[in-house]
Amino acid sequence: MTEFFVNLGLSYEAAWFTATIAGILLIALPLMLSVAMIIYVDRKVLGAIMMRRGPNVVGPFGLLQSFADGLKVFLQETIIPSAANKGLFLLAPIITFTVALAAWAVIPFNSGAVLANINVGLLYVLAISSLGVYGVVIAGWASNSKYPFYSAMRAAAQMISYEVSIGFILVCVVLWAGTFNMNGIIEAQRGHGLGVVNGFFFNPLMFPMWVMFFISSLAETARTPFDLTEAESELVAGYQTEYSSMSFALFWLGEYANILLMCMLNAILFFGGWLPPFEWEPLYLVPGWIWLFAKTFFFFFLFSWIWATVPRYRYDQLMRLGWKVFLPMSLFFIVVISGYLMATGHFL
Repeated sequence: MTEFFVNLGLSYEAAWFTATIAGILLIALPLMLSVAMIIYVDRKVLGAIMMRRGPNVVGPFGLLQSFADGLKVFLQETIIPSAANKGLFLLAPIITFTVALAAWAVIPFNSGAVLANINVGLLYVLAISSLGVYGVVIAGWASNSKYPFYSAMRAAAQMISYEVSIGFILVCVVLWAGTFNMNGIIEAQRGHGLGVVNGFFFNPLMFPMWVMFFISSLAETARTPFDLTEAESELVAGYQTEYSSMSFALFWLGEYANILLMCMLNAILFFGGWLPPFEWEPLYLVPGWIWLFAKTFFFFFLFSWIWATVPRYRYDQLMRLGWKVFLPMSLFFIVVISGYLMATGHFL
């Protein structure tokens, strides 16, 4: 893209800056539109499972409902509790929203279609996603209210607990792919299953890793059955209780952007990313980004399905699953997978 702007007569520095800004907008603007529509899809899936209609009034088939909700919160007054720490109270949703967008910089939407094709892309995603807890913790503390503070403490413990197991699961992916680069991980899955299936999920040693990663994705994004940070029956609305107007909307946008990110990471790390499901030449006629979005939508459907059908865990069950089940299992599979790769000469 930089060469395109250089050909328009800009200097290299100006062309690089313009190309970077254009790339950011090409990701951020469609992402915001996707978040609006994915909220609509979430509500329609829930409605179908619960035998309700879901949004069906605003716009054709209710497609404009999310935009109407966005306009509503935009026109509302931002109320700041008198005893709150005003600066941190307003900063928390900005942190959550910004961090949620920053992680998308290394996501490959097609072969070479990535804003920053860095060699440590997977480490970047892990580092950026770890920062999301700061927005939640700051929001809970700055609200100067009992229930948001409880929620912030829960969020900190929950996210840290499951990031540990996610980190070890990603080690298994890196061992098999031999790279931290996101495009390299996708290419390593080409024909991985019997030379026909594109994806690590077909591997009997990697399939348990995907199951744990998917469940950890639910916990990392505080989705049911791990939505202990927003347990309405216990904590009103959790860390968002004192928020209104656009500050509340930024939390929602950041939350759903993170959910989309985790769904896309499931597709990229275990299901071949932008590769078609099978190594069959006619399937490559379909653009890679369509395959990636289809897989992402499938995982989001699973997220919504679980939300509508699975009861919420108790907090002790949540912690026990993370520390006593996922952590030992992920460590065990690191040993097994690395041993297998060494025995078969994969590292040579």
